[in-house]
Amino acid sequence: MTSLGVNIDHVATLRNARGEDHPYPFLAAKNAINYGANSITIHLREDRRHINDNDLKIISSIKKIPLNLEMAATTKMLNIALKYKPNFVCIVPEKRKEITTEGGLNLIKNKKNIKFIIKKLNNCNIRTSLFINPSFKDIKIAKEIGTKCVEIHTGRISNLIKKNKNFKNEYIKIKKASVYAESLKLEVHAGHGLDYKTTSVLTKIPQITEYNIGHFIIGESLEFGLREVIRKFKKILKNK
Repeated sequence: MTSLGVNIDHVATLRNARGEDHPYPFLAAKNAINYGANSITIHLREDRRHINDNDLKIISSIKKIPLNLEMAATTKMLNIALKYKPNFVCIVPEKRKEITTEGGLNLIKNKKNIKFIIKKLNNCNIRTSLFINPSFKDIKIAKEIGTKCVEIHTGRISNLIKKNKNFKNEYIKIKKASVYAESLKLEVHAGHGLDYKTTSVLTKIPQITEYNIGHFIIGESLEFGLREVIRKFKKILKNK
């Protein structure tokens, strides 16, 4: 079965715009699961621009919510993950000035540090994933340092599809990377910039078993409702 992870960061963005408590990220998380999402993703950024520590505390305490925590590869974030013990952790690159995550991890530069973090998380039975570009070199390193999954950065192909540009080369790159990752017994996920159309294109790659989607789902839900948007994505994934 192909899984849908719903990122609720931008529910927190909306809340923080007024500096109040509403809307409640934990309630969005519960509703998303009730409407068919398989997991919830939150990114606890070091600058806490949307999700904060209290959100993590509350959502991680709700046992019916399979929680995927996105985090930077720092000792401080590792200690937070070990404290709250989410079901899954996806290690992502992070820059304070970026609006959103701009690319995959630099595994060559950060190999030793990320390997240490993965070992600590694996020892606590937290499933680990690395957010990477569709690169054979990065996939090989990901396997070497002990992660269980890789999440392929789909920002480039998503932008090409949205602009009606030729995406064939990027699609082939993602497909080959996914096949290679599967051959190494790594679970393959996809995320970043995904909408109905881009997800439909990528479902032709059977190796991808999980899609993590946030900004589009939250934005589309303002017009059509969270239940309906999740239903549409589940239908797309069911028909792959």
